[in-house]
Amino acid sequence: MSSNNEYAIQVQDVSKIYKLYDKPIDRLKESLSLTHKNYHRDFFALSDISFNVKKGETVGIIGTNGSGKSTILKIITGVLTPTSGQVRVSGVISALLELGAGFNMDYTGIENIYMNGTMMGFSKKQMDEKLPDILEFADIGDFVYQPVKTYSSGMFVRLAFALSINVEPEILIVDEALSVGDVFFQSKCYRRMEEIRKNGTTILMVTHDMGSVIKYCDRVVLLNKGHYVAEGAPGKMVDLYKKILANQMDDLEEELLEMNDFSGGMDSDAAGAGAKGASGEMADGSAAGAGADTSENAAGTAKGQDGAAGHAHKKHSGLMKDKLTINPNRTEYGNGKAEIYDLGMFDERGNLTNLLLKGEYFTIKEKIRFHDSIQSPIFTYTIKDKKGADLTGTNTMFEGAEIRPVKNGDEYEVNFRQKMTLQGGEYLLSMSCTGFEQGEHTVYHRLYDVANITVISNKNTVGVYDMESEVEAVLKPAGSGNTESGNV
Repeated sequence: MSSNNEYAIQVQDVSKIYKLYDKPIDRLKESLSLTHKNYHRDFFALSDISFNVKKGETVGIIGTNGSGKSTILKIITGVLTPTSGQVRVSGVISALLELGAGFNMDYTGIENIYMNGTMMGFSKKQMDEKLPDILEFADIGDFVYQPVKTYSSGMFVRLAFALSINVEPEILIVDEALSVGDVFFQSKCYRRMEEIRKNGTTILMVTHDMGSVIKYCDRVVLLNKGHYVAEGAPGKMVDLYKKILANQMDDLEEELLEMNDFSGGMDSDAAGAGAKGASGEMADGSAAGAGADTSENAAGTAKGQDGAAGHAHKKHSGLMKDKLTINPNRTEYGNGKAEIYDLGMFDERGNLTNLLLKGEYFTIKEKIRFHDSIQSPIFTYTIKDKKGADLTGTNTMFEGAEIRPVKNGDEYEVNFRQKMTLQGGEYLLSMSCTGFEQGEHTVYHRLYDVANITVISNKNTVGVYDMESEVEAVLKPAGSGNTESGNV
């Protein structure tokens, strides 16, 4: 592998193979076999994985359980040796892998701090200088003088993370470490990670928190069952990951082919419902999608199919979507049993528009045509920010709407009405028709980022949405018993 000063980590054609034996005696038989007969089968934890991490970059590795995320981190940090391939690391690594790695359970917290500091190449004097910051960050009090085997898991991760993040690493590697600890400690960890990221530290992280992936990562590597799938912008990779979660690999392979052919661009008509296999849904695996929709009346009315019925991309006259700004590069997929053939957004005055006023009620309308019988369809929508993070949403199952079974040719018209409390800005709308078949979550038709929503506001507050606070302020002038109150 050639050296490149641009990269902090270079992974080239790395494979990790484990030998699996059906019975313990088979291992002995194989070692004593004069004919070198194999009694094992090979399990590829990693298969020819290659990617690079630039210096100062924050890269996430995502994938389902068993995809090889933790294995590749252990190889990069030297905990494991690859069966084949090469890893080149340029810089001092501070790694926070699984709980317990690098700590002696019989040592006190203080002793473990100095022992791990020495292993990372720091002198006792240097660790003396860093110790106050580590102890302040960990905030575990006098427990730091007790053996770590007496710690709770939360105390342990506080100390381990405090050590890893306060030794000024050139490369920080984190594997699901922030899933332990209360929300306040997690928030402090992310703030500190943001600080060291801005100072040029390279961060490689594994997490199942897709919101953190989108917020903190510059780039994401997607793995599946030990294989490299793709890498790119966080929002795009999270969408591909959702397809894997729903076990819709045919659609994923088609999208990857299109990404390779068109440099990441998506042709929505080439990915229409009925032409593709069903794909994944939510990052948390919930039915009908991460953040599916908020609705005061998620109501659906079944209709008989009329003469306007057609195929997924047949041109219809007088469609609502023809009067909206629709994303030409949207992603859509599904198994073809249902088709969201029209959609609309209406403001409080009934105008069909992409422009909505903060503080007013608005309605999202979906029209769905069915091409097969479905016992319990679920209708969803999700609003995301420009980075792809789910902000809000709901679905008819969450809202308890009465949805009846449908047959080929039926139609549903579904209205979601809610108040716009998002701050002024640009957002993306996704929607889907999903359900369960034999207990498996199934996507009949999903439209990712199908339309933009522009929220107009004359008063933005802090954060993503407005809490609609009512403020009362009372003034008591100095030296006076009088009070003046003002309501805002």
